Amino acid sequence: MLLGTQRVNAQGHLEIGGCDTLALAEEFGTPLYVMDEALIRQNCRRFTQVFTERYPGEVEVSFAGKAFLTMAMVRLVEQEGLALDVASGGELYTALKAGFPAERILYHGNFKSDEELQLGVEAGVGHVVVDNPYELRRLSELAAAQGKTQPILLRVTPGIDPHTHAKISTGQEDSKFGISVASGLALATVKDALSLPGIDFRGIHCHIGSQLLDSHTHEDAAEIMVSFLAEIRAATGFVCAELDIGGGLGVRYLPSHNPPTYEEFADSVVAAVVGALNKYDLPTPRLMLEPGRALVAEAGTTLYTVGPIKQIELAERTKTFVSVDGGLSDNPRPVMYDARYSVLVAGRAAQAKDKVVTVSGKHCETDTLFPEIALGEIHSGDILAVQTTGAYNHGMASNYNRFRRPAVVFVQSGQADVVWERESYDDLLRQERLPQRFWES
Repeated sequence: MLLGTQRVNAQGHLEIGGCDTLALAEEFGTPLYVMDEALIRQNCRRFTQVFTERYPGEVEVSFAGKAFLTMAMVRLVEQEGLALDVASGGELYTALKAGFPAERILYHGNFKSDEELQLGVEAGVGHVVVDNPYELRRLSELAAAQGKTQPILLRVTPGIDPHTHAKISTGQEDSKFGISVASGLALATVKDALSLPGIDFRGIHCHIGSQLLDSHTHEDAAEIMVSFLAEIRAATGFVCAELDIGGGLGVRYLPSHNPPTYEEFADSVVAAVVGALNKYDLPTPRLMLEPGRALVAEAGTTLYTVGPIKQIELAERTKTFVSVDGGLSDNPRPVMYDARYSVLVAGRAAQAKDKVVTVSGKHCETDTLFPEIALGEIHSGDILAVQTTGAYNHGMASNYNRFRRPAVVFVQSGQADVVWERESYDDLLRQERLPQRFWES
């Protein structure tokens, strides 16, 4: 499975963005996150294009920064004309420091502290996506105290089970996110939003889950959300100008995964939204979407160096353990979400995958990365290339066992640029303070 600009070059090596992955590993070290810049830009343009061509009204596509956020990524998003969805004060600060226009930022989070809300209001973010009545009241007080009126969307829970991993399901009735439509609380909160000072209520938002491999739940969500728009109009006379249906479109982690294409996804979503608008005789709102994983996941590849290879003789077979120089700290997703990946031996990228091994990390944990996968011939010192690691891997990386977080390089047209430097041992101690009494014997 070759993705984006990946190809097998004349030496039999995996190449990305015109860069030989073995040369990248030698120059920048491993573990190494490699991002295919051309593919990210292509995805941003295509996703926007397919919706603007199909939807009869205005469309705004926001990149969900939680999937992958560095200052370089912020600049790329701005250059490609997308808005930006941030989910914390740190993500907002990163966006602002990178010069992203505040008016094109959507500010998410189920618990934004007063400090975080203040940062958003002072910066002039385009939308605060309000998650709960408590946050709405706090935001009203903070904005009014500054003499400002803050545009908001209200995050509601449509009550849909997206049938994905439980830890990335967010649209069901018992989700921690959003306000229930079915209970009537969402409508009551809308009424509050229309009356509170400092609040400019623009519309409603939902996000039903991640890594969805069909469009059915988005179609169901569209019907529920538009029905709620009609309920708002009937109860208050207010016509919402904006409808945000979130993100969640899945990607190919394995060759067996077959998510909808951008075109197929847009066909389904737009048909569902427009059909529901016609059904309830509503004007066309601005349609907002927030893809994250769908834009960057397949553009990412993680490179590891193979270390010890251990064979264990079992009663029925020989089990081979391959250890690599990373693991839980640079990719917690296998442990958290039972995530599975496609893996290549980068120096023999076209070889037959006729030998099954288990790839493990080097932490003081049983941090199995890739259990029982077919890789083919493999030796200590080889470079492993793990595909579709562009979403969440970098963002969820940690210093567990005092590991240093890996570098990130953007590759394109044979050029590799570091956008996140590999941490040094000094970086691990940067926040430490050792009071004098601990030096005393």
